[in-house]
This record gives sequence, structure tokens and C-alpha cells, in this order.
Amino acid sequence: MSITWIEDGSERTCRWQSENGAPAPRTVRIVDDSTTADVAYKLATIGEALLWRGDYNNARQLLSAMTRRVPAAKQTSDASPAEQFHLHRQHQARRARVLGMLLVELDSSFGLDLGRAPDVRAAVTEALGPDAAPCVLSLRELLGMVGAHEWRRKGVFVPALDASIHPHYGVFSPVRGEYIQLVADAPLPDTDRAFDIGTGSGVLAAVLARRGVTAVVATDKDPRSIACARANVDALGFADRVEVVQADIFPSGRAGLIVCNPPWIPTKPTSGIEHAVYDPGSRMLKSFLSRLRGHLTPNGEAWLIVSDLAELLGLVTRAEFLAAIDAAGLAIVGRTDTTPTHSRVTDSSDVLHAARSRETTSLWRLRAR
Repeated sequence: MSITWIEDGSERTCRWQSENGAPAPRTVRIVDDSTTADVAYKLATIGEALLWRGDYNNARQLLSAMTRRVPAAKQTSDASPAEQFHLHRQHQARRARVLGMLLVELDSSFGLDLGRAPDVRAAVTEALGPDAAPCVLSLRELLGMVGAHEWRRKGVFVPALDASIHPHYGVFSPVRGEYIQLVADAPLPDTDRAFDIGTGSGVLAAVLARRGVTAVVATDKDPRSIACARANVDALGFADRVEVVQADIFPSGRAGLIVCNPPWIPTKPTSGIEHAVYDPGSRMLKSFLSRLRGHLTPNGEAWLIVSDLAELLGLVTRAEFLAAIDAAGLAIVGRTDTTPTHSRVTDSSDVLHAARSRETTSLWRLRAR
């Protein structure tokens, strides 16, 4: 996909880069340091993209000023939690669309030819791959790549590993550590083989290996997650115990322990990384449950880690969840609960605070009936 604009009297075309698959803007205006935030915001709201040719730091300041001009999400007192959630998602989408209209251009080496611009080549290469080619993308997306590069460099310390996990761009970062601790503390069944389904960064596979499971197969269908998990497993010294494979949910064979932390909100994701949180119609969860018996060894056990946030929002019911377990021929043999500790739990300004403040994450222990 390409983007076209007029600059210095000539038509120019470049590759269009959008992580969330947004179409290239049809109307593009060249802007610089003389462009005010009021003008920029007005143009962005009517769908006119702004290709930046000024100072890099001024572009960041302009984006911040545009962000402050986005109206806050409306809170409707008579709306149900589910309605409030969908209104919140619609507001997020509109906000992202407007703020995504401030664009920058990268050259053939992923360099940024702007005054006071940092060297972003390593960050962009990590995100998009080594095949550098000129492209135009939103400044917000570029800042996301730079931020991900810093997360990857510094890592996220995981107490259960006594080490850091280094998330890649587009891969869910294990900053919500409560689900990791559940896996670290649950009583291990008597098995030397385990599956980690939807491994992401590889953190749960690494926890299982550290706990003594001698053969762990970690699966994911996302190439970025596969590369991330392999890098983390290697760095932690578990390459001899953990095999990372690309698969749609299950690998071949059976295991005495199968761990899965599926996406927990049954609605459509808007970017690649949101697939770790949003799952339309709970398709991944339902497929996991329906196929689970065929991959458990006799007396094997599955650990399903699920947040009840979707229930609190009225998007699903506990009865539907339990019915899916029962329909799959599975029995619940135990459950351990924990409460999240991330910052949104105490953020009363969050539209979804009422639900988030009561959220519980549970590890459900399942066996075949």
C-alpha cells in the first residue's frame, strides 16, 4: 500500500506503514514548525493527514498538544457496563484515528531526516524487520516502536524467574505479573512434559522450565511472538528444555500439563498486540477447551488463567464459561484467585474503573472427565 502527496510542486509516492492496517490517508498536507496545534487538530479531525517537515521535538510537542484537544470519553450514567465498554472502545478508536494523522517519513535505511531527530533505525528495524525501505507512518506509531525498543533493551523483571523478560515490539509485555505468580505457585502435576499455549514473550514457558519441567513446548501463531519467546528462552538458559514452535493453539502430541493464558475480552482487536487481550466471540478460548482432551495425557491437568473482567463488564457470563468447560468434557479440580495490582485498578478517572477495581484473575485446574 502506498501514500501519495504533492510537495514542491511534484507528486510523490511512498510505501504506507500502518501496524493496525489503517488505509493510507487520501489527503496529505505538508506541515512544519509554523503549524499550530489548533490548526493541526482541526485538519486531523476532518481526515487530512499532516506530513511533518519541521523539528522532531516540535513534532512531539505538537502531538501532545493535539492529544490534549481530544475530548474526554463521555460517561453515561444510565449505560450498562457493556454499553460503557463499547462506547469507551469507540472513543479510543476515534482518538487513535485523529492522532494518527500526524505523519513522518523514514528514508531507505529507516532514518528520520528531521532536525534534532534521534537515531530510530534500530527501533524500527526491530519492529519491521531488516529489509529497510522508505516509508511514511504516523508519529504515534514511530514513538511506539521507540518505546518498545527501550522495553526490549531494559527488560521487565519477573520475580518468579528472578530475571528479566525482554518483550519485542508487538508482543504483550508481562507487566501484569499476577498471572505469572499463579503459575509459579500452583502445585505441579507429576509430569516431565508441558505445553504453553499462546506463549507470547515465553514467560510462562520459562517459569515452567525453572520449576523443573524438563520438556516444555511453547506455541504461538504470531511470528513476532515466536522470535521473542525464542530469544528469551535462550537468554534465560532454558533452550535445552523449551521448544518454541509456530502453531494454531496446540502442537502435536500430548502433555501432562497444558497451560494457557488466553485473551480475556470477547471483542475485536484493533492492532496486532491487542490479540493478546481481545478475542472476538472468545474463539480462541472455546477452541482451546474443545480440543484440550485430545492433547492431555491420562490424568493430565490443564491450567487455564482467565480474568473475570469480561464478566464484570457484562460481555460474558460465568454460566457461559462453565458451560463451555462442561461441554468439552472437562472437570474443574481446583481454582486459585488473585487480584491485579496494575495502576488502572486504583485509577478512579478510568471509565472502566468500577469493573477494574473488582477484577479477579484465576487459575482454573482442569482434567478430562
